[in-house]
Amino acid sequence: MKGDKSVVQIITNYGGLLVRAMGQTLLLALCGLFFACILGVIFGILSVVKNKVCNVIAAIFVGVVRGVPMIVLAFFVFFGIPYLFNNILNVEHDVILTALQAGTICLALNCGAYMSEIIRGGIQAVDIGQTEAARSLGLPYWRTMQRIVLPQAIRIMIPSIINQFIITLKDTSILSVIGFPELVNSAKNVQANTFKAFQTWAIVGVMYLIVITLLSQVSKALERRLDHDREK
Repeated sequence: MKGDKSVVQIITNYGGLLVRAMGQTLLLALCGLFFACILGVIFGILSVVKNKVCNVIAAIFVGVVRGVPMIVLAFFVFFGIPYLFNNILNVEHDVILTALQAGTICLALNCGAYMSEIIRGGIQAVDIGQTEAARSLGLPYWRTMQRIVLPQAIRIMIPSIINQFIITLKDTSILSVIGFPELVNSAKNVQANTFKAFQTWAIVGVMYLIVITLLSQVSKALERRLDHDREK
């Protein structure tokens, strides 16, 4: 009973704070995924073009970003980039990144490396005969990619993109180290105020579980829809 009362008290007193923190978490994940998609398209295409220089550039980006722990990347972006511009490059105006800006950059880089692999796989899953047919009709490579390959590849990639969004959503918890007011950071403050660690983190776990379960169901529904469309 005492534990139940503690949970009710935490929800009553801090429920609004935790809900707003979840909103900040979703905002950060969406911002990161948006820019990650842009990076993913760029480096995904660079990895499939028939140009060794482009292939090497894409491989270096993916290898470096995936090889650096995300917490290190977060500290580097938040502290390192301003130091680079202010102390080494000596820019005219001081560069200061907010936690949201640094978090978005960090997530965009980290997620972008994985998105580029998703996009590369989606492009390669499209029948190469369609590309050859378009080229034989005189369409340039980039127009072929834009008009024929990418629209089909996107349909293949949608479930993987949603799954990557789920991973990115969970990765936002790491960004509590730079002070962004996402759910984990806010939960630490709640725990410090209430001294109820078990109850606080149980509530946070349930909040993550609800959101991620809903996103997983959306992903499965899309997969079924796409499979149904392909069977027609």
